[in-house]
Amino acid sequence: MKNVLFVCSQNRLRSPTAEQVFSTRRDIEVASAGTNHDADTPLTHYLVAWADLIFVMEKAHRTKLQKKFKASLRKARVICLDIPDEYEFMDLELISLLKARVSRYLG
Repeated sequence: MKNVLFVCSQNRLRSPTAEQVFSTRRDIEVASAGTNHDADTPLTHYLVAWADLIFVMEKAHRTKLQKKFKASLRKARVICLDIPDEYEFMDLELISLLKARVSRYLG
């Protein structure tokens, strides 16, 4: 079973939506976190080390992840989804984008 982590800035809109959308799959474990220190669930070394796949919403998230958590990034593949911060939680367009961009990596 793969551990999949979704990352955005605040962990309020995009990454929690992704976590909820993919949480029903039986072949993966999912979690979400934010890169900002005041995120609802801040990104930690534990979460980064836990993950096999990390989906970041923007290139800036990948940069922060690689700078701050380099020591924990040994096994995880990091994929940038290029999804801007312009969607509400569980926005139908966001869900559609997530399914289209994430599914090809999960099989």
